[in-house]
Amino acid sequence: MMSIPVNPTNASIQPQSLYDAWADLAWRAMLTEVNLSPKPGLVDRLNCGAHKDMALEDFHRSAEAIRDWLPRFMEYGASCTRLPPESVLAGLRPLGMACEAAMFRATAGVNTHKGSIFSLGLLCAAIGRLYQLRQPITAQTLCATSAAFCRGLTARELRQNNLQLTAGQRLYQQLGLTGARGEAEAGYPLVIRHALPHYRALLAQGRDPELALLDTLLLLMSLNGDTNVASRGGSDGLRWLQQHASFLLRQGGIRTPDDLVFLHQFNQQCIERNLSPGGSADLLIVTWFLAQIS
Repeated sequence: MMSIPVNPTNASIQPQSLYDAWADLAWRAMLTEVNLSPKPGLVDRLNCGAHKDMALEDFHRSAEAIRDWLPRFMEYGASCTRLPPESVLAGLRPLGMACEAAMFRATAGVNTHKGSIFSLGLLCAAIGRLYQLRQPITAQTLCATSAAFCRGLTARELRQNNLQLTAGQRLYQQLGLTGARGEAEAGYPLVIRHALPHYRALLAQGRDPELALLDTLLLLMSLNGDTNVASRGGSDGLRWLQQHASFLLRQGGIRTPDDLVFLHQFNQQCIERNLSPGGSADLLIVTWFLAQIS
């Protein structure tokens, strides 16, 4: 865990230096996730998973492009503390769109980290707000503040009856999946209640950090109503992926390097079914990030 002072009453620490340090952790979180190998259906150091349009280098370029924008989310969060939290998201949107544009320029149009721009943008804005208000910066306070920013988001954006539904609206109306919006509005319960405690417990037991993170990814895959998976494989594909991840966890999960063979097999099955748990990968980024700053 990286040691970053988070006591907002310490006036000797310049906010910008802290913002840069937190942004560096968020950048490292993106790199840690994509470099983690082997991952079922996802791009990693070994192969491109179920993706034919992106590779490891795209994610590295994307993370680098996003890195410079992360302190700006914190600065915005610090600048609007007089606004009620539910009014903050409207101001974050232009920043998020500009950050997305930088990502697309870096990847020649490939969507590598759109979900992470949303989640890390929220969390970075929450850091700025909490720091400015001299409130504790913890995993719990960051997720609660992000939830407050997103109050009403699911109802506003997913429950509309438009003639041309977005992918998120279609999956919500057909399967009841709320995706990244719902997880953020709820305060990231899959991370706070499940993934983060699981990851910390494995590290406390002496588990190798990469194996612990792979095991945590399986946990997220077993629980998450991943819209990335559902958009590719429907409810059947999502159910299969959740059940297979649960099966591997019941068999003991990823305890030693010998267990990686099960992830290689899982990856091949995901490739054959064209399934990629990108939503769970985004939540793993959030998990690692929060584990470092808490």
